[in-house]
Amino acid sequence: MPFEKNVEYAIRVQDVSKVYRLYDKPIDRLKESLSLSHKNYHKDFFALNGISFKVKKGETVGIIGTNGSGKSTILKIITGVLTPTAGEVQVEGVISALLELGAGFNMDYTGIENIYMNGTMMGFSRKEMEAKLQDILEFADIGDFVYQPVKTYSSGMFVRLAFALAINVEPEILIVDEALSVGDVFFQSKCYRRMEEIRQNGTTILMVTHDMGSVIKYCDRVVLLNKGNFIAEGAPGKMVDLYKKILANQMDSLKEELQEMTDFSGGISGLADPGQENAVANADAGGAGQAGGNAMAGSQKAEGREGRSLMKEHLTINPSRTEYGDGRAEIYDLGMFDERGNLTNLLLKGEYFTIRERIRFQADIQAPIFTYTIKDKKGAELSGTNTMFEGADIRPVKAGDEYEVNFRQKMTLQGGEYLLSMSCTGFEQGEHTVYHRLYDVANITVISNKNTVGVYDMESEVEAEYRPAGETV
Repeated sequence: MPFEKNVEYAIRVQDVSKVYRLYDKPIDRLKESLSLSHKNYHKDFFALNGISFKVKKGETVGIIGTNGSGKSTILKIITGVLTPTAGEVQVEGVISALLELGAGFNMDYTGIENIYMNGTMMGFSRKEMEAKLQDILEFADIGDFVYQPVKTYSSGMFVRLAFALAINVEPEILIVDEALSVGDVFFQSKCYRRMEEIRQNGTTILMVTHDMGSVIKYCDRVVLLNKGNFIAEGAPGKMVDLYKKILANQMDSLKEELQEMTDFSGGISGLADPGQENAVANADAGGAGQAGGNAMAGSQKAEGREGRSLMKEHLTINPSRTEYGDGRAEIYDLGMFDERGNLTNLLLKGEYFTIRERIRFQADIQAPIFTYTIKDKKGAELSGTNTMFEGADIRPVKAGDEYEVNFRQKMTLQGGEYLLSMSCTGFEQGEHTVYHRLYDVANITVISNKNTVGVYDMESEVEAEYRPAGETV
């Protein structure tokens, strides 16, 4: 049934599905087209499965989810780049879209030529684009490169020009798909300031990003997708919490919350309609694969010596981790807890968090030392400590003993991705001995709504006193 005219909503998506046919071999496509019995040789892959949501005019809405959730696909359907297999989309207003790098640009044209070409595609005359040209060039700030073919641009210059064009044509609807992740931190800040300006002027913004700090800071509402299925929509903080459960494969907990949301608890919209109740089950089906295959399934409750559920079952664990040691100790379980006690790989900058290790000993050891280290993706050690540095009172242990060690500290690293390592070591006859070491055992995703320069935040306190001209101290 077609949509009726509605002045309240800028975007309405109703029961949208996008299905791709997957063939095991190229020849199967030909066999299927020639089959007199209409035999199927393909499998249907649902990039989107019955997605429905609405975006009010002037609203900023984020779409989040793990890789392969269908976020970019739904944006391409809204902008008309893709046609849905089923369902309808209605858009009220002029769209300016910044999709994946390169979309809408002719790589052989210069930057100037691409500006005019894209303006024409959006319905602007050459005279209108000439009036906007100076603002676009000043915002992009790429100098004389604007007169060079864009195929010679770095990714940073490309996104500068693309965003400058998208945001300076006074769009009624701005759609942004991860593009800002390419630019430097200063340009990103400039872009967000400009987005806030046009938002105040009534522009509707629909954005896809993996930066949860930006989601929490800028979005009025968030839509959560997983493996092509609508999971929930609601307040940014709550949707980020649900997203964290998907990342950590806490599917039982996720299903419990989704069930509560169908009872309209907390003012959150759960499943879009009764026909989408199977999304709860689909969330479970998609969870492990979407987390990159690294996490052990949270529903499979492995247990420790005393029947305790293992913490690591609820984290994203690196299957390619390096571990070694002489075997006299074993780090058999580990966990990370945020300030609210949630077991998670996602931590908020500025909040306290706890790293927990459980170690079982296979032999007597006089003075074990417990450690952790946080490194960046390039392997540089950024922070870490151990029980010896901290002056902890660690007793000698005997075979069969266990230790549970908690390191509690404040997260001051900038938003980004990091790697956690930990070990149990000691000194024997003056020699450093490794009993068990786990390199890059888990990832840490730090969410931040304020990144400063460098690796960590010194938490500066700023005081500024303004004096107009002519006033003396």
